[in-house]
Amino acid sequence: MKYRPLANTGVFVSELCLGAMTFGSQWEMIGALDQKDADALVHRSLDEGINFFDTADVYSSGESEEILGRSLKGRRQEVVIATKVRGRMGAGANEVGLSRLHIIKAAEASLKRLGTDYIDLYQIHRADPETDIEETLIALTDLVRSGKVRYIGCSNLEAWELMQALGTSEKRGLESFKCTQSYYSLVGRDLEHQTIPLIKDQGLGLLVWSPLAGGFLSGKFTRDESPEGTRRATFEFPPVDKEQGFDIVDAMRPIAEAHDASVAQIALSWLLHKEAVTSVIIGAKRMDQLEDNFGSVEVTLSDDEMTRLDEVSEIPLGYPAWMGTLGDDRLPGEMRDIAALARSDGEEKEAAAGE
Repeated sequence: MKYRPLANTGVFVSELCLGAMTFGSQWEMIGALDQKDADALVHRSLDEGINFFDTADVYSSGESEEILGRSLKGRRQEVVIATKVRGRMGAGANEVGLSRLHIIKAAEASLKRLGTDYIDLYQIHRADPETDIEETLIALTDLVRSGKVRYIGCSNLEAWELMQALGTSEKRGLESFKCTQSYYSLVGRDLEHQTIPLIKDQGLGLLVWSPLAGGFLSGKFTRDESPEGTRRATFEFPPVDKEQGFDIVDAMRPIAEAHDASVAQIALSWLLHKEAVTSVIIGAKRMDQLEDNFGSVEVTLSDDEMTRLDEVSEIPLGYPAWMGTLGDDRLPGEMRDIAALARSDGEEKEAAAGE
């Protein structure tokens, strides 16, 4: 297992992170693992060198945090635990969102469920349009300064929302997000247009959720077959352009065969080869799935294989990104003439200066 820096924190996390969404009885479509099964996955992950575990208070209404905390008992100092806040945790009007009231209450509850004195990485699960981001950041800053949280992060924000938060933190001297946890996969590359350029520019970490697109990239799904009993068979999430998606899977199969690997391992390896990625969050219901995921770190894709996968999975540039790709020769009539004249004037001035 390799370890990568979490932004500029000086903390190193394993390139694979075990996600605990499958832990707990209430989300049967996701996994509904009990303590015994979760223990087996967590302990095997620790043996493999994974030191990074991710959960959220809303996963099975807190059961996931409770189970993960018990699984890590006695190993707390060896690991980095991430959890999230934002989702509804009760029927009350204020038991949801990113208000100071809800964040402080939710953090205390997560600490108790996890059985720990501190949360290494506390993330907002998504934006809350009802709460000013400054209010949220002040509450998170207070949690850090009290010692109950080490670092803060975000998840599922638009690029402009993330930049707004970073600007607010800098302006007000508040704690700032160190990373974003975002959906990214071979069939979901929207992140590359706005968010990845932003996080590279700002030096943030990127934690990837659903790297196999809810199982679509596992290799089990084909144009002719959708296996029963799988999560995606009954829960189409994240959304996928299936026409392109099957083309991508078809392109992965010969690469997988060449590496004596599974299709899923190729999908994970592609992400691990991406410079912006800090850690890829894997989730499993069974030990064989977890073991297969582990194998992805041993797959080294060639430049040619990466190019083939990049090309088959490419998505069109949105506006205004495509404007930056236009050269002068693609400008219409009069605008092209003006551009040519400007170049000519510039060349004449350079020549005169050289004389």
